[in-house]
Amino acid sequence: MITTMVLPVVVSLLLLAVLLTALRLFRGPHALDRVLALDTLYVLTVAGLFLLEIVFATRVYFEAALIIALLGFVGTVAFARSIERGGPIE
Repeated sequence: MITTMVLPVVVSLLLLAVLLTALRLFRGPHALDRVLALDTLYVLTVAGLFLLEIVFATRVYFEAALIIALLGFVGTVAFARSIERGGPIE
């Protein structure tokens, strides 16, 4: 019963966070702001997948969340190094 009451609130807050982060991604004044917004979108995607796992009671979403978290971390490090060095990573 508590899941049916809390679930709409959590989904709406998650969607609000995604919208605000997407706004920062597109309007960010600096490249580092955009990288940080992209990293936040990865985290919110993982949170959404965990929410789907709770709702549908399956382990498939957990594995997908792990893969996205790993790729998000590697992508953030690559972007940060690229911005720091001022060019592509060699």
